[in-house]
Amino acid sequence: MRQPDAPPSARVQAIGILLDRGWGKAVQPVAGEDGEPLRVVIRQITEVSDPDLTPTGTTAGLVN
Repeated sequence: MRQPDAPPSARVQAIGILLDRGWGKAVQPVAGEDGEPLRVVIRQITEVSDPDLTPTGTTAGLVN
């Protein structure tokens, strides 16, 4: 940034990098297809059918 013999474009780029490190980058808003903010929903679904509470479809590490 302070190199007088460096091209002006490189000096401006260096200033931007230093500002990003010092102040952080601006928040980038993310929107869905309809323009509304994205919403992430994480769900865990298990079905219990065995008396030993092993979820349906698994063998709980047992080898047949």
